[in-house]
Amino acid sequence: MWPKLALSDVTTIINGGTPKSGVSDYWNGSVPWITPKDMGAINSVEVSETSRTISEHGLQKSSAKLVPENSVILSTRAPIGHLAINKVPMAFNQGCRGLCPHPKLDTKFLFYFLKANVKLLDSLGTGTTFKELSKSALAAIKIPLPPLPEQKRIVAILDEAFEGIDAAIANTQANLAAARELFEGYLSRIFNNLNEISEETIVSDQLILQRGFDITKKEQRSGTIPVVSSGGIKSYHDTAMVNGPGVVIGRKGSLGTVHFVEGPYWPHDTTLWVKDFKGNIPKIIYYFFRSLDVSGLDSGAANPALNRNAVHPIKTRWPKLTHQPTLLNEIERINKETQRLETLYQQKLTALHELKQSILAKAFRGELTQNEVAA
Repeated sequence: MWPKLALSDVTTIINGGTPKSGVSDYWNGSVPWITPKDMGAINSVEVSETSRTISEHGLQKSSAKLVPENSVILSTRAPIGHLAINKVPMAFNQGCRGLCPHPKLDTKFLFYFLKANVKLLDSLGTGTTFKELSKSALAAIKIPLPPLPEQKRIVAILDEAFEGIDAAIANTQANLAAARELFEGYLSRIFNNLNEISEETIVSDQLILQRGFDITKKEQRSGTIPVVSSGGIKSYHDTAMVNGPGVVIGRKGSLGTVHFVEGPYWPHDTTLWVKDFKGNIPKIIYYFFRSLDVSGLDSGAANPALNRNAVHPIKTRWPKLTHQPTLLNEIERINKETQRLETLYQQKLTALHELKQSILAKAFRGELTQNEVAA
């Protein structure tokens, strides 16, 4: 069995820092500088460029430190667990820590060990506003340490296995996105090619939109009434402002996102809601707004917002009331098939990610062989 050593025994752990944002001389220099948010957007193990840089002066005048290339950078708050190997000397903010491996520890082996233990890292985080993994808690984590040649053998097997799995993940994600885009494209074609079963009209002749009602989290009381914001249902209240069914559109934040609500609800101030369906089937209006691109209708202010007065005058073809039930049945049939495909792709993604974790777990139990991974 391999010996287990504390990370403090086999790495040098370095804290991050941020130069004062108001001092322009500290920024836009030659030193790459990364944050947890940046790390979350990285699609590869290695990073050599960052969206923001700091100057040598900013590095000297802050708690930020430069870690040598081929270290492992770990986000230790907001959230805990993003990982990257820096291919050039790099600094980072206080939401990260750098682990510089000692000669007896392979960098990629360390990376994979941390990747295998993200749940453990997160469980060791403390704090009320947000969890943070302290330097001392990180330092105390024990890593199994086989001889360096064995570390490199394990890394080589993991690299080969994950290359295939990551390709499968990317392909599945592309299929999932394509399924969603296919349905949105279908909706757009449907509402643009209604022809004889429709009539020329403007939106305000078919429905009336109303701005939602402001309510803060503190004002909400425990209940079962969904509060529908631009991003969807995020909380619940004990009082409804509108009886369902309802169609709600993002007015601020997630501009133009559309939500359907079956029962009573509270449309948040960040939304527009359909006050009057004018006899139309509510689900038809829901799908109509899903087919509508409102990205060019924002108010043009510093914080873009969707104004109902920009939506009401839109010219469109509208399905006649007598044809709406048949049209809705066809849309729902296609939507059900799309959702079935999405479910299958999501299940495949889950299985692929679980396979990666299973292989990682085997690797650090000393059970990994080339044949097992190939199988």
